Order: sequence, then C-alpha cells, then structure tokens
Amino acid sequence: VGSAFEGWSPREWDGVYRVLVPLSPPPGHAFRLELNSAGQTAARSFRVRVERVCPCQREQLGQELLCFLHHSQKELRQKHQRRLLKTLCTSSYLDMEKTSHWFSKLVRSSWLHVPQSRSWHLVFQTYGRSCQFRLSDGKESLRVEVLFGVRQGDSDIFAVSQPSEAQRGGSSIFGSGQPAKANIMASTAWPETYAVAEAKFFQHIARQVPCESLHLKCLQVFTCILRGTGFSSSIWKTVVVHVLTTVPLSQWHRKEFARWLWDIMVYLGRCLQLKRLEHFVLGNKRLPADISLPPAMRKVEPLNLFEHLARDAAAHREATQAY
Repeated sequence: VGSAFEGWSPREWDGVYRVLVPLSPPPGHAFRLELNSAGQTAARSFRVRVERVCPCQREQLGQELLCFLHHSQKELRQKHQRRLLKTLCTSSYLDMEKTSHWFSKLVRSSWLHVPQSRSWHLVFQTYGRSCQFRLSDGKESLRVEVLFGVRQGDSDIFAVSQPSEAQRGGSSIFGSGQPAKANIMASTAWPETYAVAEAKFFQHIARQVPCESLHLKCLQVFTCILRGTGFSSSIWKTVVVHVLTTVPLSQWHRKEFARWLWDIMVYLGRCLQLKRLEHFVLGNKRLPADISLPPAMRKVEPLNLFEHLARDAAAHREATQAY
C-alpha cells in the first residue's frame, strides 16, 4: 500500500515499501474492534479485543477441535505451549509492540529456510510500533515496513498497527494536528487506514483511462515541484482523486497534461474559496462499487478536511496566499 506501489512517490519519499499484512484470529478466538476515538474524524483509532469463542460447532470430518470454553485449563496448557493472550495481548487487547516482536522472531527463524537467504541478507529494524527490515544482496537494497491490519468486517477499511503514510507525512501549516498525535499512541491503539481502498481506486482508474499513468504524473508534479507551499501530499492526493471522479476518464490523454494540471489547481482554488475539501472515502458517493466499505461509512456525511480553515480566518488567509 502507499505511494510506492500506487506509482506516484513524492520527492520526500522515505524509500520504504509498506506492506499491509491482514491478521485473522486463530481457532478459538475472535477479534472485536472497539472505537478508541469518538466522533467523525479521519484520524480514528480502535482497540482490538481478542475474545475466546467456542468452535465446537465447527467440527469437521469427525475431528474434534480444542475448545477454549469447554475444555479444562490443564488440557489447554498441554496442547498449546504458548498462550495467545500472554504472547500478543495486553489486558485482552491486541498489542502492536508484542505482535511486532512475535512476528520478527518468526521471520528470523524462518529466513534460513527461504532459498533467497543464500544471496540476500536480512536485517530487522524492529522498535516500538514499527516492524521494518532491510534486504540487500551487495548491489542493491530495499527497506520494507510491515503494517499489521485488522479488517473491519468484509470491507477494505483496516485498523492498522501504525499510522498511514498520509497521516505521518501529511502534516502541514494548514492541516489538522490530529495525525501528529499518532506517535504517542498506546501500543493497543490501532489507527484506521483507507490505504487499501485508495490502492484499489487507483487500480480501478488505471483500467479505464487512455493513458494510465497521466493522473499519477499530475499527482507527482504537485507533490514534488510544489513542496513547501504548505499543502501536504495527502491534500494533493485528495484533490486529484476528486477530479478523477468528476470528469469523464476518457478525456485523460497525454496531450491534455497541461490542461489537467490547470484543472486540478482550479479545483483546489474552489475548495479554498468554499473552505471545503471532502474526504476521499468518508461519505463519497462516487466511489467505485468494487471498493467495499462498512455499511455505516457509506451513510455518513462527507468529512470536510478544510473545516479548520472555516474556523480560523488567519489560517484561511495563509492558505489562500500560498495558493
């Protein structure tokens, strides 16, 4: 997920490839998401409660499954040497730091069994909420950051172990200060991310536009050349995707490149004038049908990312001057 895989890495890209690994509970357990921050906001977070459930009704082929509710604690200790709640959780909630540490140990112990281990060197850089590793073969190297995610139902919205790329790199002199708080989150707080939905949207667009990379080049131009204006890459990304959903995709030809740069600028100017830029996912009625959202998310009112400009006249003047 993120700009590296979507094809529009900004100039300040940190060189890290981010991979989201969905987590599913093992037999005998279930995940339940509990909202950690109230209100309609693009910086919501959750706690992931790990609950024991009875799998007795899921017996298959006459093979009895071990039930955490209907078997004695002694039998559980005999058949499960490592208890899930102790290994991965803090007070029944999935702990990001413990999960990261557990995952790192598993990868380290498995790496020597992978054929690539003969030519590639693996170094882990795991600390706190972050789980990164570097792969190198003497000629080239790459850094990978693993994001652990718990899916909200069957949707493309996840609660993840770390703030999204947009949240971490989205601070600006005009932006909301909420994402910056993510660095001091408790290890049991899992921020909400729309990264999977955004990646699927770009895949959907690429199948329909005549020049599949033109819109990405537009986004890259604004995030690279216009850096330092106070508008974050997440703001530019939101503006571009809104333009993509309001004009016919058949018009995105390479010869119209300058026109689309201008139209994107005009769209941002109109948003500044109205002091309103709607969130790409929350309340967006133009999302493609193949992007799955939780039912409640499709019914909410669109979130205004420029609401702080409507409240702060000085911030609005500064944003307008920068524009």
